[in-house]
Order: sequence, then C-alpha cells, then structure tokens
Amino acid sequence: MTRTLLSFGHGYSAQALEPLLGDDWRIIGTTRSEDRATAMMARGVEPRIWPGADMAPALDAATHLLISAAPDDMGDPVLQELGGEIAKRAGTFEWVGYLSTTGVYGDHGGDWVDEDTPLTPATRRGRARVQAEAAWQSIAGLPLHIFRLAGIYGPGRGPFSKVRAGTARRIVKDGQVFSRTHVEDIAQVLAASIARPNPGAAYNVCDDDPAPPQDVIAYAATLLGLPVPEEVAFEDADLTPMARSFYAESKKVRNDRIKDELGVSLRYPDYRVGLQALAALEATA
Repeated sequence: MTRTLLSFGHGYSAQALEPLLGDDWRIIGTTRSEDRATAMMARGVEPRIWPGADMAPALDAATHLLISAAPDDMGDPVLQELGGEIAKRAGTFEWVGYLSTTGVYGDHGGDWVDEDTPLTPATRRGRARVQAEAAWQSIAGLPLHIFRLAGIYGPGRGPFSKVRAGTARRIVKDGQVFSRTHVEDIAQVLAASIARPNPGAAYNVCDDDPAPPQDVIAYAATLLGLPVPEEVAFEDADLTPMARSFYAESKKVRNDRIKDELGVSLRYPDYRVGLQALAALEATA
C-alpha cells in the first residue's frame, strides 16, 4: 500500500528524509520557489507552490504530515491557512511531525535540559515556536509528534566555507555551549518515529556532545590545515541582533529519548565525527 507524506516547507531537513522512505512512498512537498519545485520533481517529489495551490487534494491523499515551516509574526503559517482543513481530517492521518527547536527551553546557564523541562524561551523566535507547538497540540485527534532540533549542520551547511574565506570568528562567551545535530540524524529520527508512532511525544534531536562554538571553528580549521582564527570576546564582537540572540541561551540538551524509545543510534554523535565526514565528502566532490 502506498503511503503519502505531505511535507509543508519541504526544505533542507525534510529532503534528507526522502531516501529513507522507500519506493512505496509518495511524497508531496510545498515550496515557494519555482526553481526548487523543479529540483524536487527531479528527485521524484511532487511539488506544490504554496501558498497559492489548492491543498485540499493533497490533504485528502496524505497519510502522514511533516511541518517544517517556521512561524511568522502571525503565527504558524500552515495553521493560519489550513488549520480548519487539517482539523477536519485529524483522524485520517497516521502520523504528524512538527519540526520545532531546542530554543523553546530558553537559557539554563549551561545546565542540562530534557523533554520534560519547562518551556521558558528567552528569544522571540523561541516564544513563537512555543506558541506554534501549542497550536498544533490543540487540534483534537491529531497524531502529533514534536521534534525539537538543535543547531543543524550537514552537506552544504557547515563552518568550512567561512574558515576557508577567513571570515570565521571564534567568539568566546564564558560558559557558552550549544547542542548540534547532523541533518542525516534528523532524518533517521523522523523515519524511526514514523515506524514507531507515539502520538503526543516530544523528542530532542541533537548529538551527544554540547560544545562551545569556538571549539567547533577551531576543529574545522584544523581539519582543513588552516590557521585557527583568533578568539574574540563576546563583549567585543560586532554581531547582528540575530547572531547576538543565539548567545542569549546556553544549555546542554539530552537526547536519551530518541535512543531509548526510537532505537536510534546516531551516525554523528559529536561534531568531530560530523565535520570529518563533511570534509571527506567535500574532498571527493
């Protein structure tokens, strides 16, 4: 039996799931770009330019939903336009996944958090995600699974280009740590959840080694055989408001649930393994 994934905001993380689903899946993905729609078709994904397209036929066909679209100033964009249609069909879906962020936990001064930690976001983006999670959770009968993603990296997204260009900075803020996740590990967590649905569950998706950002840049430079950029104190760094907001939160994120409940074994359990793989991939490109 063919199963159908309807993926809203079918971007970097959602695309990594495609090869894990198999030939018996139909994938419908939304995008705002004609160029991306063409690229999706080349991979066997059925594109929908949305907002704009009539999504009722796709919702009728869907057995699974994946929502990657970020909330905006008006709230969750999928629910803004299609919340009523999704609610009417809530019981017809086998699995619904919402990609959120570990930013919902806010600042914990470098301490550990898990899925049961209260949501106390410190940024506007984090607050918007908490509101979006709650909005999806409010739909009765929806088999919702929430995935709180740490900082995403992978092919085409990593520190190497900035290190090569000499624009990478090792900004140091005392006690600052971030958690990260490789895009392929996001994909395998989603696939494992689809195989073992547990409606109502929330999962942290991150690696095993929360680390200071300056250490990651230093390791990337070492892998490339380039000079390690000098440290810059956070107080002296000329950062955009967006970049500065990332340093407003420091926490270590636990990932036990994806291992214990979903049986996931991380392909990239720390940034060193992940960056080594990216460097090897770039070397063969």
